[in-house]
Amino acid sequence: MLARVANNLFWMGRYIERSEHIARYLNVNYFSSLDAPNKLSQSRQFVLQSMLYMVGDQTEDLSVELNEEDVLYKIGLDIDTSYSIINNIKHARENANSARDLISTELYESINKFYHFGLNYPVGSFVKNGLYDFTVNITEITAVLRGKIRGTLLHNEVYALIMMGMNIERATQITRIINAKYNDALKAQGSYGDKFSKSFEWTTLLKCTESYDMMRRLYKKTPTSISTLEFLILNPNCPRSVMNCLNQVYAHILILDTSKHYNKNSTAFLVGKTRSEYRYKHIEEIEDNIQSFIENILNSLGQISQKMEMEYFNH
Repeated sequence: MLARVANNLFWMGRYIERSEHIARYLNVNYFSSLDAPNKLSQSRQFVLQSMLYMVGDQTEDLSVELNEEDVLYKIGLDIDTSYSIINNIKHARENANSARDLISTELYESINKFYHFGLNYPVGSFVKNGLYDFTVNITEITAVLRGKIRGTLLHNEVYALIMMGMNIERATQITRIINAKYNDALKAQGSYGDKFSKSFEWTTLLKCTESYDMMRRLYKKTPTSISTLEFLILNPNCPRSVMNCLNQVYAHILILDTSKHYNKNSTAFLVGKTRSEYRYKHIEEIEDNIQSFIENILNSLGQISQKMEMEYFNH
C-alpha cells in the first residue's frame, strides 16, 4: 500500500469520528441546558462559550455577547472555519476519494451520502430551528459509517489504519469534551448549592459521550466528578473511554507491526507504553490534577499520531 493512501485511510477515520463528537456536543449541551438545575447552566451565553471552548475557539473576553446563530453556523456549516462539521465531512470524503480502490462500494456510497447531506443542509433552517435534526442525522450517519467499516471491509491493514484513526480521534475528542465540561463544572459550582463534585455538568458530560445509562447501571448512583471521570477515562469496558480507545489502538497497531522484537522507536512501542501507563492508573491520581492529565493524554495521542506519520505515511 502506498504511504499516501495509508495516510488517507487513517485521516478518513479521524474526520468521521471528529464530526460525530462535535455534532453530539452541540446537541446535548444545547438541549440539556433547558433542564439545567441552575441559572448559569441554563444561560445561552454559558452554553455557546462551552461549545466554542470544546472546539478550541474560546473567547478570552467573557463579557462579549455571543450571537447564537453566528456560533452555530461557525461550528456547523461554515466552510471558512477549519474545525466546522461541514469541513470535517468534506475532508473525510476527500480522503475516501483518494483511497477509493481499497474501500468497499457500500462504505464509499455512505460517505458520499454523508457529504451531500452536510453540503445541502439549508443554513437558514439550521441556525433557526434545525440544530436537533442536523446533529442527530450526523450522529446517526456516522454510526452507519462505522457499521459499514466493520461489516464490509476485510479486517486487514486497511481496516486497522481506519480504526486506528477513529480510536485516536475518539480518545482525543473524549478528552476535549472532559476538559470543556470540567471547565463548565468549575464555573457553575455554587449556584443553588451545586457542589463541584455533584455538578449537573457531569450528567451532561456522560450524555455528550453516550455513556449516561451504562454508567448509571454500573455505579447505581447519580454521577459525581470521581465516578464520571473514572468511567470515561479508566474503564476498559466503556466503548467511549480513553482506556478502551488505547486498547483498540494497541490491537490495531499489532496488525500493522508484526515484528516479534520490539523496537523502542516504533509506534507499537509508544502505543504499548502509553496504554500501560493508563492501565495502572487510579482515579485519585487523575482527579487531583485533572488539567495535567488532559495535557498529558492529548500530548501522548499527538505523539502517537506523529510517530505513525513518520513510520507509515512518509515513505
